[in-house]
Amino acid sequence: MSGQTPGAETRENRLKRLQMRSMRRGIKEMDILLSAYAEANLAAMSEADLDLYDRLLHENDQDLYQWVTGQVSAPEAFSELVQHIAQTYQ
Repeated sequence: MSGQTPGAETRENRLKRLQMRSMRRGIKEMDILLSAYAEANLAAMSEADLDLYDRLLHENDQDLYQWVTGQVSAPEAFSELVQHIAQTYQ
């Protein structure tokens, strides 16, 4: 046994899950933006950063799109992450 808690998600599985959730958003623009961002950044992210990204993926696509495009300010908890995502594609 790897010393992992039964039912706990491995980092590898977590990265795969987050990548998949980034690709299957509902709004094609968010699929493109988030899947490319995830592919380029997830592997290097800390556990805390992955936690934040995971929380971001639970947000509504319409809200995410407005935050990333700068139409509406992102909530403070997500502002730095959203800014990083947006800068990647400017």
